[in-house]
Amino acid sequence: MQTASHLHPIFYFANRRSCLKPNGCMKANVFSSGSLSFIARVPTLRSPVPTQETRLFVVPNSDDGHPSISMLEEKTITNNVPSSEEESFFSKWSPPQYLWRGISVFVMAGQVIFRIIKGKIHWRNTLQQLERVGPKSVGVCLLTSAFVGMAFTIQFVREFTRLGLNRSIGGVLALAFSRELSPVITSIVVAGRIGSAFAAELGTMQVSEQTDTLRVLNTNPVDYLVTPRVIATFVALPFLTLMCFTVGMASSALLADGVYGISINIILDSAQRALKLWDIISAMLKSQVFGAIISIVSCAWGVTTMGGAKGVGESTTSAVVISLVSIFIADFALSYFFFQSAGDSLKNCV
Repeated sequence: MQTASHLHPIFYFANRRSCLKPNGCMKANVFSSGSLSFIARVPTLRSPVPTQETRLFVVPNSDDGHPSISMLEEKTITNNVPSSEEESFFSKWSPPQYLWRGISVFVMAGQVIFRIIKGKIHWRNTLQQLERVGPKSVGVCLLTSAFVGMAFTIQFVREFTRLGLNRSIGGVLALAFSRELSPVITSIVVAGRIGSAFAAELGTMQVSEQTDTLRVLNTNPVDYLVTPRVIATFVALPFLTLMCFTVGMASSALLADGVYGISINIILDSAQRALKLWDIISAMLKSQVFGAIISIVSCAWGVTTMGGAKGVGESTTSAVVISLVSIFIADFALSYFFFQSAGDSLKNCV
């Protein structure tokens, strides 16, 4: 009876801490050390409210015999109760990298067009990028075009000579170079040389937070970094394409004359009869579209770079691959619309 009277105040204290109801249950355990353990439980009901389990350890005091509290443990039993704040599906879902990077290409293209229409062009950077894309890329473009032209000449001259169509060789080479080879080869070279540089530069600036510095200085990164590069490639590629076409035809004519004995005059006369003004214009239009694709894709991949140096390398490689694939797709679409009704160009040179 004395122990029960002394334990009642302790249970009352635990009742206040754990918010037990009068109809709760209590369990007492006696240990060998003379300490008592009380477990107060709230009745288990099918209710969405979580329950608590409170455990009291009471040890008799050696001075006056009254019990004292040595440890208090509380355990919350959820009973698999669903959380009141349900997380939605889209709060955890993030779009794949290729998806939001593809969307960023179209967003950046729209921003560039809008800023150019408003006249927000940094002309100094534009001239620097134009020099980089144009004069500094001429050598590798012309060298590639010359050897591609000679390789095609070897194939065409052998076959056409056996068929007695020597006067058609120049026309076939001219049409192949003007419609397909010159713009595509030039774009491939520029994508590998210039597009990779664009992606690497902007990717490095992004991971080192230099683009954020431009925003702090009240400078739009699109105006300062992206627009000059797009304008440079859009303007320089048509001139590179014309030079590649000229060098390719010249190398083909020299090889045909020096190795296979077909006069240069026959090659050039056949090319002149087969070519039309629209063939040259279409080559320049194609190269402008390819230049815009290279610059926008490379810049978009650069400004969305994450992950430090490794991310810069991956963005550079991915930008070149996506640019090349986009060039081939665009070339097919443009060729289908430009030359769908063509088919009589070689009649004049047979």
